[in-house]
Amino acid sequence: MRMYDLIKKKRDGGELTEAEIRFLIEGFTKGDIPDYQMSAFTMAVFFRGMTDRETTALTLAMARSGDVIDLSGIDGVKVDKHSTGGVGDTTTLVLAPLVAACGAPVAKMSGRALGHTGGTLDKLESIPGFSVYMTPEQFVDSVNRLKVAVIGQTAAIAPADGKWYKLRDVTATVESVPLIAASIMSKKLAAGADALVLDVKAGRGAFLKKFEDTLKLAETMVSIGTRAGRRTVALITDMNQPLGRAIGNALEVKEAVETLQGRGPDDLTELTLALGTEMLVLAQVAEDATDARRRLGEAIRSGRALEKFREMVVNQGGDPAFIDDPSRLPTAPVRVVVEARASGWVDAIDGHELGDVTMLLGAGRRKQDDEIDHAVGLVLRAKVGSRVEAGDVLCEVHAARPEDAAALTERIRAAFSIGPRPPEPRPLVLRRVSAD
Repeated sequence: MRMYDLIKKKRDGGELTEAEIRFLIEGFTKGDIPDYQMSAFTMAVFFRGMTDRETTALTLAMARSGDVIDLSGIDGVKVDKHSTGGVGDTTTLVLAPLVAACGAPVAKMSGRALGHTGGTLDKLESIPGFSVYMTPEQFVDSVNRLKVAVIGQTAAIAPADGKWYKLRDVTATVESVPLIAASIMSKKLAAGADALVLDVKAGRGAFLKKFEDTLKLAETMVSIGTRAGRRTVALITDMNQPLGRAIGNALEVKEAVETLQGRGPDDLTELTLALGTEMLVLAQVAEDATDARRRLGEAIRSGRALEKFREMVVNQGGDPAFIDDPSRLPTAPVRVVVEARASGWVDAIDGHELGDVTMLLGAGRRKQDDEIDHAVGLVLRAKVGSRVEAGDVLCEVHAARPEDAAALTERIRAAFSIGPRPPEPRPLVLRRVSAD
């Protein structure tokens, strides 16, 4: 078998066999297949696509390229959630303890910020003392005792994906639905959960802007999960504006606590409940969606969800004092407000632009090894549909230095579109995709 023949076959629109795909992934992971040949193959996939059978085989080969986590020592149906990346997407911080408080085991492996989207691990590490590192034995023990743990994904999980993604990033081939699907699902399958809920973002602040591309991605990932024997559901959710009001690590942790207390932003609360409903049903903890929704609401109202969050923080070495006193979280020394120059209704917010601005403030990464400033970020004082007058505050900037805020003020203001009439309401959950 030669790599040359696989490149030619895909270039000409052929379908690769499982054996050919295994040869491809094993050879590339070991270094036997050079980057220039893998780049040629990747571009052929970008233009020719892959069949469902090819994409599933590719995903399984990538998942098996490194460690596959064994969660059989955890009681119950292990359920995981994955977001394709958004701005202000704080759901894991709320969702994991909330679902665990309802009795479903949440064994969560999360990632870090890159580009305009935030990373769950960076948010958690803004909590003093919090560690995202555990041995596999500690991970299993934590989920058995508390029903929840959120840790970092090791380099040994699907190493083929990490190596290939770096190549795709520099060859303009990231935006390929089968390759995105295989990248996400290989890591999720290797992470060992029994069931998976996918939050697939669509709109300005998402990686995929067009709904039809997002729908295809959701359908592909659900198909892969189902073929691999995992119960999988996807919700396509709106990312035409940031989720919630906070963008930035410590700011989002504070907002997560407020949401667990029952006083968070409406959109963050609603999305958390929608995803949590799917997780409880898949975990066989709730009979149906109505029962799941009731259980989630009771866990928030009773305080059990917030207490579960506190237990998770303590278990992972964090100081829980910030839950009662948010000033214990990292705080930026500079705060500047950005005001509206015209009156009207906010009819659009460019989430991608605000994500980029937050990254430039220091809350995100342009490169994998960039340092994170956990204190900086943005707090939105107006959302789509808000009525504003000239001089009203659109956004509050939390910065390390005055010049950082000053340099980005006009970009932030320009991200808010103000029109003469209220925009049409847009649903938060645009579509549900399942094997059914």
